[in-house]
Amino acid sequence: MNKNEVPSIFETFGDARKQGFIAVKNLKDQGKKVVGVFCTYSPVEIILAAGAVSVGICAFSDETIAEAEKVLPKNLCPLIKSSYGFAVTEKCPYMYFADLVVGETTCDGKKKMYELLSEIKNVHVMQLPQTQEDEVSKDLWYKEVLLLKDRIEKDFGITITDEDIKKAIRLKNEERKLLKEFYELSKSCPPPITGAEQLKVLYGSQFKFDIEQKNKELRDTIDKVKTDYANGIENVSNDAKRILITGCPLAGVTEKIVTAIEASGGVVVAYENCIGVKPADRLVDEEGDPYKALAERYLNIGCSVMTPNNKRMELITSLVKEFNVDGVVEMTLQACHTYNIETNTVRELLQKQDIPFITVETDYSTSDVAQLKTRMAAFIEMIS
Repeated sequence: MNKNEVPSIFETFGDARKQGFIAVKNLKDQGKKVVGVFCTYSPVEIILAAGAVSVGICAFSDETIAEAEKVLPKNLCPLIKSSYGFAVTEKCPYMYFADLVVGETTCDGKKKMYELLSEIKNVHVMQLPQTQEDEVSKDLWYKEVLLLKDRIEKDFGITITDEDIKKAIRLKNEERKLLKEFYELSKSCPPPITGAEQLKVLYGSQFKFDIEQKNKELRDTIDKVKTDYANGIENVSNDAKRILITGCPLAGVTEKIVTAIEASGGVVVAYENCIGVKPADRLVDEEGDPYKALAERYLNIGCSVMTPNNKRMELITSLVKEFNVDGVVEMTLQACHTYNIETNTVRELLQKQDIPFITVETDYSTSDVAQLKTRMAAFIEMIS
């Protein structure tokens, strides 16, 4: 087993995550507009069509939570506190350089935090429906998509043409196809990459701002992994238990879950989370009204804020089968009520399929790292 070749090809994506703030500053120096987004419900094609760059500004560290708690309640979701803390301390370069911040009313905590954030940043809030099931909600979201287009045109003094938006849709669809082809490499047994390596690309790709160059690098990465695998280079044991991770957004400190799983004889083959399969699973229809197509695609994302949330259950069921999953680990953040409540629904879904399931509630501290290792080791041993 060669331990040098395969991991090296992921360095460009890890570096993008680390050095993204320099890239954003350079883009600003060149006169580019930057739009910060919080969630996968943000239709980033509109930002791309405007000649601007989008960047995720959710924070995944407890570094600024103490500062945020001077204003926000202590028993609030750590993602919200961390994101706000990095904004008020100006320690997040993406938030700092953002000409516009786009939020969506995915939860009560976020929408109230946006009110505070709007005092220091230029914020546009999209009113997200709470269901995907009726025409009223679909019409509302379509209008919200158009309002975002109008806001960006007004703020940036530009006009987004039909050709602009259609080109942006094609580019983002191409990116989604490549990301899907990449993570579906892990359907192989054993998978050609570890879960940590997969996550490095999925998350790091958000910080590569030239989408055409990014798509080329994704193509090269996929081809390299395929070639090495065909040549017998294996990075994962054939005995490793195949794990699906679902639940809240996973990045930064919460990667401790992945580390605990893969140190215990497991391998993460798929991430249902927002930083994983969910953003790449559906394409935008390239025919007809592009804004209606965007509205339809984004509203159908399966998040726990939706009621009922059938789309998430369908995706989990599909991933369990397609990736030959041995067990499912759900990661929920403290005070993330929608995901925490939905845990029981996920458990019952997987019980019907005889799939082992464990849920982990955590935050952005490292105080539970030892406990996580113990729990993941016990879970892997149970399904062995």
